[in-house]
Amino acid sequence: MDPSKVNIPPLKDLTIDNITENVNLVNSAGNPSPRLRFLLDRLTNHLHDYARETRLSQGEWLEAINFLTATGQICTDVRQEFILLSDIFGLSLLVDSIDHPKPAGSTEGTVLGPFHTHDAEVLENGDVMAHDEGGEKLLAVCTVKDINGNPIEGVAVDIWETDSTGHYDVQHPGRDRPDGRCILKSDAEGRFFFRGIVPVPYPIPHDGPVGQLLLRLGRHPMRPSHMHFMFNKAGWDSLTTALYLRGDPYETSECLSSTLSYRVLVTNKVYSRCCLWREGVPHCGARDGG
Repeated sequence: MDPSKVNIPPLKDLTIDNITENVNLVNSAGNPSPRLRFLLDRLTNHLHDYARETRLSQGEWLEAINFLTATGQICTDVRQEFILLSDIFGLSLLVDSIDHPKPAGSTEGTVLGPFHTHDAEVLENGDVMAHDEGGEKLLAVCTVKDINGNPIEGVAVDIWETDSTGHYDVQHPGRDRPDGRCILKSDAEGRFFFRGIVPVPYPIPHDGPVGQLLLRLGRHPMRPSHMHFMFNKAGWDSLTTALYLRGDPYETSECLSSTLSYRVLVTNKVYSRCCLWREGVPHCGARDGG
């Protein structure tokens, strides 16, 4: 690059007091994007203020650099350690809440997590999405509605959960097809329904830098039993959320700071003979199965 063609202002003699101003000046002079200039300006200000406020030592700075390096090195096509890092700091949920504000009465979003994929099979309502014979069978009957209670037809619902051992399909070596995940479409009544397994609690991957950090902080790596849902329809704001099971031992202490009380559900057992299929839709009787 020809330095004569780069618009860089002359730097002042850098000191602890003027270095922030100088870095912002250099980063903005030739930057044509107002949004990028703003983001870098705020990031630089906060990073520098953090270093000054905490009197950050060179050893601590290097430890942080090594931590971030290790976080990147453990990432693969099916494991995103940086998303886990963002999750445990509550940043993922915060960004989702800022970027997708919801009107009163709407379902709030939650973290995407690191195990969503783009190869889920498109199934018909009522199909089996999880083929784990070790799991407790689950029939989920759901409805998607607007804030006025009107059903929404044609919503693409991306669903994923772990198997009975607490592992997503992508965590198993030799995975040759998706399992425990699917995409459904809501019908004219806003309904979608499927057969899976009852979710179980599980640990996030804690053999890497994020797990070591949790251990150092005295935090556990467990997530409560839950199932992920992502809703998409043209003209509507997308929603990524999850449903949790009441009574889970990690219901109030999960490691990713994403459980909201109104998304915690109670499941009921019913005898299979009490479930009737009318017009292709399951209608289950209320008789408990114990």
